[in-house]
Amino acid sequence: MPGRLFATAALAFLLPVFVIWLLASFVFGGKTVAGGESTSAEAVARRLQRVGTIELREAASAAAPRTGEELYTAVCSACHGSGAAGAPKFGDQAAWAPRIKTGFDALLHSALNGKGAMPKQGGGAYSDYEIARAVVYMADKGGAKFEEPKPPADAASAPK
Repeated sequence: MPGRLFATAALAFLLPVFVIWLLASFVFGGKTVAGGESTSAEAVARRLQRVGTIELREAASAAAPRTGEELYTAVCSACHGSGAAGAPKFGDQAAWAPRIKTGFDALLHSALNGKGAMPKQGGGAYSDYEIARAVVYMADKGGAKFEEPKPPADAASAPK
């Protein structure tokens, strides 16, 4: 009987110790994640390496103002090229005629302040002069005979 009691006592002690050891090795051991990679500090550091850099620069302030055609091509053509979101299609005289009748100032006001789906200044930081040049370019291709705006004498129309 004493041998049986000793075996029972030994198992009652060793079995929980073994279970605790298994759980500890599972929790604190080198686990692997989906894909079989280790979660060790070295493996995590390797996966978190920098893959690229970004360099921010100041925009050149002495750049010449864009022409109406340049601004149209870069920004306005996204909607006015296809007539998206109700924008009058570039060169479509029927679509531009009612807008041209309102005059250059009304068209410029819409371009500067936004209208419908069009954001203020076409969604960019352009000078009032550049926007005016783009308005003249598009309206003239739609049948208007607006004159090219005069360049500003001061920095009042600089990008906002």
